[in-house]
Amino acid sequence: MTDTKHIKISDYNYILPEERIAKFPLPVRDQSKLLIYRHGKIEESIFTALPDFLNPGELMIFNNTKVIQARLHFYKETGACIEIFCLEPLSPNDYALNFQQKNHVAWLCMIGNLKKWKDGSLCKQLSINGTTVTLTAVRGECKGTSHRVDLFWDNQEITFADILESFGELPIPPYLNRKTQESDKETYQTVYSKIKGSVAAPTAGLHFTERVLSTLKNKGIDLEEVTLHVGAGTFKPVKSELIEGHEMHTEYISVNKSTIEKLLEHNGEAIAVGTTSVRTLESLYYIGITVAQNPDANEEDLHVEQWEPYQSTDSISTTDALQAILKYMNLHGIDTLHTSTQIIIAPGYRYKIVKKMVTNFHQPQSTLLLLVSAFVNGDWKNIYQYALKHGFRFLSYGDSSLLIP
Repeated sequence: MTDTKHIKISDYNYILPEERIAKFPLPVRDQSKLLIYRHGKIEESIFTALPDFLNPGELMIFNNTKVIQARLHFYKETGACIEIFCLEPLSPNDYALNFQQKNHVAWLCMIGNLKKWKDGSLCKQLSINGTTVTLTAVRGECKGTSHRVDLFWDNQEITFADILESFGELPIPPYLNRKTQESDKETYQTVYSKIKGSVAAPTAGLHFTERVLSTLKNKGIDLEEVTLHVGAGTFKPVKSELIEGHEMHTEYISVNKSTIEKLLEHNGEAIAVGTTSVRTLESLYYIGITVAQNPDANEEDLHVEQWEPYQSTDSISTTDALQAILKYMNLHGIDTLHTSTQIIIAPGYRYKIVKKMVTNFHQPQSTLLLLVSAFVNGDWKNIYQYALKHGFRFLSYGDSSLLIP
């Protein structure tokens, strides 16, 4: 673990010209370029050809999270705009329950223009389904760089989901350096998004269309879904010189029992679509160790700590870990496992479940680049140099890659 903690983030830097950052997606999602990295060799194709590079009988896993319109703007009488960016539900702390509330919720929020919101509440009148609703925000205690914000409204017919849909703004990535447009409401969601809760899209999935999904199925590739609600921390730069000084953000995951069973049918091996699916799947191994050792653990005890993989003795096989989760779920009558992960995947990490990965091209000096480097045994520079030389588009709305180490 010492070697991993002492990785210098500056070793994971590259020059990314502004013009190579895709500000908007292509008109047709699956027409993006596809870089194929297989056992050290690189070629390129188009995303619709992805199934050609996969084998019948493989298991592909997607993150079905849906991006919420998490930015709320209030205006003070002075004209000052206060932005409340909902990060994580506090009361109720379950996403689905929170969205169903009809008069009050509390969220952990980042607050833009905080210095202009010294005290008091903020109010805004909304029109939802032809009804006027007054939304009130009350700032609570500070938690690191964020605050608790309580939100109240005066209509029992309106849910918090209704308020976000009517009043919220989709939070596109900051590095796009532009305002959210109406088109982003569709293009910044995957075609298979279902479970509301993310403040950023699982962007590797943005390339998939019904056409590509149908081709994958026809080729005999099993498709399964997990849920990881992507937090704003995914954009958090590594500011420490060594990665041991970087605190990974916590993200919430849900995995169905049927997905665990499907993984076991495939000997605990999968193709992950996106780094969020990677982090979910790889976290399962360490959850399996926990429940194998403590079958009575509650779901909070299953949280995967940042450095847990590097302290683990890897004492059981991947299939044994998955069998332990299945046994735990059956014992407790659980159909869906809900917990959280703070896992950091960096060179020195040994992958347990993910054997192939579909992913976009990530920011310099990011934890996502560390994750990719760990997967391709340190060969990330060749991949990124090729992409830069051959006209690939980068970041959330950019092109894609299939990595096979």
